[in-house]
Amino acid sequence: MKIFLAGATGVIGRRLIPLLTLAGHEVAGTTRRPGRAAALRDLGAEPVVVDAFDAAALRKAVAAARPDAIVHQLTDLSDEDFEANSRLRIKGTRNLVEAALSAGVQTMVAQSVAWLYLPGDAPAVETDPLDTALPPYEGVAALEDALADMPRGVVLRYGALYGPGTWYAPDGAIAERVRAGSLRQAPSWTSFVHVDDAASAALAALDWPAGAVNVVDDEPATTADWLPVYSAALGAPTPGSAGKHAATTGRPVSNAKALDLGWKPQYASWRTGFSQMEGSAAMNGVRSD
Repeated sequence: MKIFLAGATGVIGRRLIPLLTLAGHEVAGTTRRPGRAAALRDLGAEPVVVDAFDAAALRKAVAAARPDAIVHQLTDLSDEDFEANSRLRIKGTRNLVEAALSAGVQTMVAQSVAWLYLPGDAPAVETDPLDTALPPYEGVAALEDALADMPRGVVLRYGALYGPGTWYAPDGAIAERVRAGSLRQAPSWTSFVHVDDAASAALAALDWPAGAVNVVDDEPATTADWLPVYSAALGAPTPGSAGKHAATTGRPVSNAKALDLGWKPQYASWRTGFSQMEGSAAMNGVRSD
C-alpha cells in the first residue's frame, strides 16, 4: 500500500517508516521543515513538505500522493506547549480528514491518548467515558470526532510514551524533573507504552476495524511504583513521598482489545524498558550525584 504518514519526523514517525517499508509499503512522509526532507529520504520515505494548518496545501499534497491509507502522528509538544498541540489536534486533524475524503482515502489511523478516562478502580476500556474536565479533552475529542467521519478511522489511545527521544529519555523533560527533585511518589496512575511498541501498533492498525484502541503495556502503575525504579535507572536519588493521605488520581488502562487484535508489546512492562536506560544514561554522560 501507499501510506501518507503525517508527522513523519516525530518520535513515532521516525520509527514507523522503517516498519512500513519492511512490510512492503511505500511511504510519503510529511514535515513542515524543508531541512528535514533529507532525513526522511534516508529513512526510506518520500518527503512531503507541508504544514497541516494549510488546508489547501495539505489537500493538494494528499491528492498528489494518492495514498491507500493515512497515518496521523502529528504533534506539537517539543516545547511542552499543550495549547499548540491541542490546536494541531483540532485544526490539523480536520484538515487531514477533509484532504483524505477529497482524495477518496478510506482509512486513517491517528494518535490519541489513553490518560483521559474518568477516574475509577477498574482498568479503563475503550467504551468508558473520557473526563471532560481535563485540559487536553477539547483537542482529543475533536481529533476522535474527526476520525469518526472517515469510512474507517482507527484511533490509537497511546499511554505515556517512553524510550529514546521522549520526555522519559535520560535527556528528556521528565528526567530533568526527577533530578531536580520536583516529582514525588504518589498514588496517581500511569499506563506506559514504549515508543517502539507505539510504532508497531500503528503498523498493525492499518488492518484493524474502525474505533478506539488503547495502546499501553501490561502493567499500569502508580507513581509510587514506577518513579523509584525510573529514578534508579537515571542514577538519581529516590524521590520522597507525596504523603500517605494523598488522593488517588488517574486510572489504570486495559490493553485487552489491542491484544485481542493481535498486537503484543515487545516491552510488556515499563520495568523492562526503564532497566535498559541505565546503560543509556551512562553512555550519554547523564549523571546525578
